[in-house]
Amino acid sequence: MEFAVDNRGSQEDGHVSEIRAATVLPAKRTPVTLPTSDGLRLVGELALPADADPVATLICLHPLPTHGGMMDSHLFKKAAFRLPALAQLAVLRFNTRGTSSEQGTSEGEFGGGESERYDVAAAVSFAADAGLPARWLLGWSFGTELALKWGLDSGRDIEGAILLSPPLRRAGDADLDRWAASGKPLVALVPELDDYLRPDEARRRFARVPAAEVVAVPGARHLWVGEPYVRVALSEIVRRVNPAALVPPTMALPTDWEET
Repeated sequence: MEFAVDNRGSQEDGHVSEIRAATVLPAKRTPVTLPTSDGLRLVGELALPADADPVATLICLHPLPTHGGMMDSHLFKKAAFRLPALAQLAVLRFNTRGTSSEQGTSEGEFGGGESERYDVAAAVSFAADAGLPARWLLGWSFGTELALKWGLDSGRDIEGAILLSPPLRRAGDADLDRWAASGKPLVALVPELDDYLRPDEARRRFARVPAAEVVAVPGARHLWVGEPYVRVALSEIVRRVNPAALVPPTMALPTDWEET
């Protein structure tokens, strides 16, 4: 498979610039199609490091499409724009069935979180077949429900799941118990001011999963609006999948980029 190098957002040689909300760092980016076992074709994109093999993979499961969620939701777009360069990660984004974005529209129709089980399996299988390493599910809101309900059913190995703003509405205790039995790590990044599940309740709910970690994010809200919260979220994701990419003294992702 060949990939085009996207240098949007790069700077003049040797020039250091702050990474801002619209910054796009170099990566190999290509549109992909994910076939599901029930006969649909899902629109997606794979972003890879421009000049190295990835050390880990994020499979992004987006927020609720009936409320505007899609593969181009801002946090996932910024993950794809930054993390291949900053953290040597592969980032696979896609639209679940019936979902549209600027990348295109996936076939099928919204299944309320049930038929999307085939979409999760298709994404994991694509990543596995492509030889992408250390595959992690990265769910956001509705996407966390898909990760919890169907992430263990794909038949292909994943390392664990990182959950952004998990509502724990469609996914319940039985799903958490399955994750507990799997022994795979769960990391829940829970905004202090979330609309659905706040840190204290999240700690209580996730306590039934010994390998789960709940990270409270002061001041953040469900949609992670604002560059400071985006940086926190991306740094916490990288802390779990490639901590060597974090820089002292803050042990967070770099906030500047130098084009070499």
